[in-house]
Order: sequence, then structure tokens, then C-alpha cells
Amino acid sequence: METKQPQVQQTDTPKVEVTVQGTDTAPLAKLPPADSSANVQWQEYWDQFVLYLSNLQDYLGVFFVKYQKPLVAVGLIVAAFVSVKVTLAVLEALNDIPLLSPFFELVGIGYSGWFVYRYLLKASSRQELTEELNTLKNQVLGGSSGNVGK
Repeated sequence: METKQPQVQQTDTPKVEVTVQGTDTAPLAKLPPADSSANVQWQEYWDQFVLYLSNLQDYLGVFFVKYQKPLVAVGLIVAAFVSVKVTLAVLEALNDIPLLSPFFELVGIGYSGWFVYRYLLKASSRQELTEELNTLKNQVLGGSSGNVGK
């Protein structure tokens, strides 16, 4: 078996020579020398920055003293929001446990029945409940101190 190899035609490519004659002897443009005033300017900025950082504790102290009440109010609002979200997440997780949700419903119904029996059936117990609620209201809202000890 003979294998035939394709024949490649060779062509003579002309060689072109290019010569560059440098008749222009002008020097290339150079950058201006580094100016020391730029370094001084950066050093001034750096010094101001370091001075600001060294006095940052004083600035923050003045800020917190000046805006203490609004910051406390915002903190309490954020804390209340987070606690409500966590409580709802825990209740939802407990609600997903089988047989636990009906158990909590039975406990709630039982406590409601006991509360009605203990405080709402008789007039004397309703009067006792009213006195306890007034005492609690005076303790929370800061009412007259004469009713607190009764």
C-alpha cells in the first residue's frame, strides 16, 4: 500500500527590507519632576485625619450626651421589635410540634375557667379584683401611695 502525500507548492515570497533613517533628533517629552509640595499636602491631610481619630472618643461622648434620650428611645423600639419577632418565631415553632398546640389550648381554657370562677362569679371577688387592679395601676403609673399598702 502506498500512501499518497499531497504535494505542496512552494512559492517564493518576496522579502521586503525597510530601513528607517532617523533624521529627527528631538528628545521625547519627559514628565515634570515630582513636586515636594504634593507630599507636604498629603502629609497635612494625614495629620488632620490622625488628629480627628485621636479626638473621636470626645466627639462620640459629646454626641451621646447630647442625644441620649432619642438614642434610648430608638434602642427600646428596636429591642421591642426584636423581642416580638423572637416571641412569634418561638410560638410558631412550638405550634408545629404535634399535640403541643391542643395541650396549650386546653391549658388556656382551663385557666380562663378558673379565672371566671375565682374572680367574676361573686360580687365580693369582683370587688377584690378591682382593688388588685387599682393597686397595680397605682404601682405602675405612680398614683397616690395611700392605696398601695391596703
